Amino acid sequence: MKELKRLLESGAKVDLIDVREPYEYEYCHINGSRLIPLRQVRLNDFDPNQEYVFYCHTGESGWLVNLLREQGFKKARSLGGGIDAWALEIDQSLPRY
Repeated sequence: MKELKRLLESGAKVDLIDVREPYEYEYCHINGSRLIPLRQVRLNDFDPNQEYVFYCHTGESGWLVNLLREQGFKKARSLGGGIDAWALEIDQSLPRY
């Protein structure tokens, strides 16, 4: 969590992907993230050499990262605890649900 915050603050090239539904993204999201609902994730849309951090509401999207890693995406990671943990630990201005 804190590592991602440092990466984002440093301007590192990390593709932060929110895999929740559009209404959830509209309610709250991490600045700099982009929305790709889980049902729309396609392996062909990603570069295996790019660094990705995926997040959902509570961190259950870790299975997606495991699948991506099995397919050669060695730099894919999941935000443990999801946006809920992010709102608790990093950015308390975000609403929780």
